[in-house]
Amino acid sequence: MKCIITGGNVKALGKAVHSLSRIGDEVYIEPLKEGLSLRAVSVSRSAYACFLFAPLFFQHYAPGESRPDPDAGPVRCKVLMKSFLAVFRSLSLLEKSVEKCLISLHFCPTRLRVQLHCKYGVVKTHDLLFQECESLQAVFDPEQCTQTLRAPPRLLVDAVVHFPLTLAEVTMGASPGGKVTFRSYLEEETEAGRTMVTEMCLSEDEFQVFHVKEETQVTFCLKEFRGLLSFAESSNLPLNIHFDIPGRPAIFTLEDPLLEVQLVLATLSELDSHSSQMTSGTHKAVAPAYDFTNDDIDAYMIAMETTCAGMDRVCPSPNLTFPTRHTISDTRDLDSDHEGTVPGTPPQKKFRSLFFGSVLNQSQTLLLPGSGQEVLAEDSEGES
Repeated sequence: MKCIITGGNVKALGKAVHSLSRIGDEVYIEPLKEGLSLRAVSVSRSAYACFLFAPLFFQHYAPGESRPDPDAGPVRCKVLMKSFLAVFRSLSLLEKSVEKCLISLHFCPTRLRVQLHCKYGVVKTHDLLFQECESLQAVFDPEQCTQTLRAPPRLLVDAVVHFPLTLAEVTMGASPGGKVTFRSYLEEETEAGRTMVTEMCLSEDEFQVFHVKEETQVTFCLKEFRGLLSFAESSNLPLNIHFDIPGRPAIFTLEDPLLEVQLVLATLSELDSHSSQMTSGTHKAVAPAYDFTNDDIDAYMIAMETTCAGMDRVCPSPNLTFPTRHTISDTRDLDSDHEGTVPGTPPQKKFRSLFFGSVLNQSQTLLLPGSGQEVLAEDSEGES
């Protein structure tokens, strides 16, 4: 793979990397015919983001170059986010001094090379180690969401700027009457009298598209949302918001001839949202808690496709789970395992997580614990 970015597109790429750094610890890089894909997923699997740069975004784009074996299949790799972010750390430097950026994959030795061609003939070369991996892809359909909003990015930036940086989650509410609100989310154990609650109200006239059938409130993480707003503001692209009932993911998209951006955030279940409202002194009648056992899990699965052709077995990443996707019941069992406390968020959170599946052939099928597979190594003594 080899691509060359010039002009202001170098800064746009850097802004995309900064947004992805708010999601996960690794960036998944996949050169496709449709363009270069950069993806990230949070450790708790409650947030997923994808930036797809079209071939026209680059001065030169060749997704299949430098592969030793042309029959080895497509290139898919992942790089530590911390290392990749260090290359684009200073956005002001990218804008003022960098004239061209060259990104290429090399397999002997295994490295991702990023070269920044600056003014006065200065060339900065960064060789990053990468690991071939599966294809990270979230399966979702924004058209199935019943509520849709579209707004200029500046409107939403001005709305969330009033919330403190330490705020973890925000509740967005929309009603058919033409009102959209952003409110601080309070924990059940939080004393309302000792906490500042911020609420912003926006009217229907301020949105480019306002399609709300019924009153809905969804709660999602604010950190990842802010990262996308920062990129949307710099690119001046309107933000599309697709959401449904509490507990189902909220989907945020940006569309441009040169770029497609997708951010999928898990939302709190209706039961937790109701508990928060009672704590903050707001007494509203809400519907019973959403039952995930009747959810169409396949619509929100993450498909993890293996890539190494000819390999006898697959070595999964340590922090990912690869369940087989033969039955829906297997996936629902995984749902209950990940529905507990989400790492990195305050206690008692029940986010509707995104899940990982694996599309494996029969010889590559991985068995889950408890499925009858022989245990090759028992737990060490003293482990709890």
